Amino acid sequence: MNRNLLWSAFGLLVLVLAACGGSATPAAPSGTVGSVVQTDGGSYTNLTPQELKAMLEHKDFVFVNTHIPYEGELEGTDAFVPYDALAENLGKLPSDKNAKIVLYCRSGRMSTSAAQELVKKGFTNVYNLDGGWEGWKAAGFPFVNK
Repeated sequence: MNRNLLWSAFGLLVLVLAACGGSATPAAPSGTVGSVVQTDGGSYTNLTPQELKAMLEHKDFVFVNTHIPYEGELEGTDAFVPYDALAENLGKLPSDKNAKIVLYCRSGRMSTSAAQELVKKGFTNVYNLDGGWEGWKAAGFPFVNK
């Protein structure tokens, strides 16, 4: 193959990848806005039930129930990590601190606490279901009682 053609193809590939957003800063998921909450060490994003519902349709995150005691979960939940025992359960979370993690609990209080703690520990792509599963159910979405 012609060497100039190879370099041209490589250059085109670099341009395409750059146009797709090679940013090291985690971006909000397409189609969701959320509201950024500043906290010690950084920020996390609160999601409405509708925003989370849209994200679950193309799930690309670790979905964590932080409520204690366990009372059920939202479909698609990957892990149960008590909000007050994050340090002891970091092995249940991605080791990549840039990985997308979505937290929830019953009302949003415990998952807010967990979100703040994860941000303090250096996690950069943390989301919280504002209003918890009570808000989720109020929006008409299903809750799984196990």
